[in-house]
Amino acid sequence: MADNNVKTTEVAILAGGCFWCLEAVYLGAEGVLGVTSGYLGGHVDAPSYQRVCDGDTGHAEAVRIEFDPALIGFEDLLDIFFVIHDPTTPNRQGNDVGTQYRSAIFFTTPEQEAQAREKIRQLAWEGAFDEPIVTEVEPAPHFWPAEPYHHDYFARNGHQPYCQYVVAPKVAKFRKVFAKRLRAG
Repeated sequence: MADNNVKTTEVAILAGGCFWCLEAVYLGAEGVLGVTSGYLGGHVDAPSYQRVCDGDTGHAEAVRIEFDPALIGFEDLLDIFFVIHDPTTPNRQGNDVGTQYRSAIFFTTPEQEAQAREKIRQLAWEGAFDEPIVTEVEPAPHFWPAEPYHHDYFARNGHQPYCQYVVAPKVAKFRKVFAKRLRAG
């Protein structure tokens, strides 16, 4: 007999520029159980932040989001994703330039792949952006968690200039646009 009290969770992996921005936003979303910053999509095992920033590993900065699909769906996570970053600039988010800042959805299930491709088609059809969407959609390879000092970075370092000028505006935009999706407390 199935245990109806067992909580089912899912994982989404998204890359949209600096992982500090994505982590700070998704940690504030209702139904998100955890967010881990890290690296994936490259050719180097166990990459370091310095190696990824050098731009020669092929890895993207990304976040691994564990979520409760009864509270927030993958499509909701995609809606947030396409509001808080620019999916039309290849290998760039603002002043952050390099393949490590590319826009990508690393799907973990066939359903996520279908939803991601449909969301991109929908946004293109609606003319949501002035330029074509360049977000990559590919299967999730091995995810390498970032060094511990990156975890919960914005909450611990919100006073730093990068956090004030880059991360904070994205968090504010998320809170304004998705006020109904904010985590309680």
